[in-house]
Amino acid sequence: MVSILDKKNRPLRDLRISVTDRCNFRCTYCMPADIFGPNYPFLNKEELLSFEEIERLATLFAKDLGVVKLRITGGEPLMRKDLPILIEKLAKIPGIEDIAMTTNGTLLPLYADKLKKAGLRRVTISLDSLDSNRFKQMNGRQISIQKVFDGIEAAKQAGLAIKINMVVQKGVNEQDILPMAAYFKEQGHILRFIEFMDVGNTNKWNLEHVVTKKEIIDRIHSVYPIKPTPPRYAGEVANRYYYEDGSGEIGIISSVSDAFCGACNRARLSARGELFTCLFASSGFDLKGILRSTEHDEDITKLLKELWSNRLDQYSAEREKKKDQKKVEMSYIGG
Repeated sequence: MVSILDKKNRPLRDLRISVTDRCNFRCTYCMPADIFGPNYPFLNKEELLSFEEIERLATLFAKDLGVVKLRITGGEPLMRKDLPILIEKLAKIPGIEDIAMTTNGTLLPLYADKLKKAGLRRVTISLDSLDSNRFKQMNGRQISIQKVFDGIEAAKQAGLAIKINMVVQKGVNEQDILPMAAYFKEQGHILRFIEFMDVGNTNKWNLEHVVTKKEIIDRIHSVYPIKPTPPRYAGEVANRYYYEDGSGEIGIISSVSDAFCGACNRARLSARGELFTCLFASSGFDLKGILRSTEHDEDITKLLKELWSNRLDQYSAEREKKKDQKKVEMSYIGG
């Protein structure tokens, strides 16, 4: 297998592809409504990468740089018209072993079957509270939690593997840690807790609002004893824990209190066609321009190899000295 290493000897294995910067939610930690309002200048169709351009890039990443996993993100990816067509194209790329998608779940009743048939294997569904009022406040659009439950059920019926992501914020939804754990333990879906991250510049992040990995573990372990288990593969984002009664597992993504930059093997492609080598990067490299100016894949491959081999990013490990760095918004490059 091709193995391209960056300056810190990290291979590239995972490409996250944002297909739109639009979303039907306005979550306070991602796209706060006071910033992303009715007049916000979202990308128009011509500014987005076409499905053919995404397919071309993904093919080169798989063939020449060692990418084996693709994750489709947004914004809300299901707001991109005809998304199953893209999934079908990506599923046919030699070397791609897994295609997943991160979504808020509300549109899955319309698309889950089509996505599964096209080649999607897994969905990660964002859900930050089981409390109806709190969920409405956090999603910024007063959207009913039932719409997410309907999406989870649609994914289940379609045969998609399911994980649930919960972003935990102190003073906002930390009281939901145990109810969420109990509910998804019973449902049989893996729940992953995510420390509130300083992605972008608009979510009013403050370290005091972070519920750390240790705090989350302690809360759960006090009621539902858990034990750590090794990662399934090198560079896995979440620390995994099994319930000691054998009833399932949880994961914790701890980019603030316990940074995992040393094993990061992910690159991110924005909806506009910029390549970002870190979730917290200030800027990306414009691939759309070169895609539309050359028919020679060799030129693009050479550039991609140079971009990854020169990578030094480790923002989370250097957060304190880079805390004033301007960062790309999460809604622009996914999670």
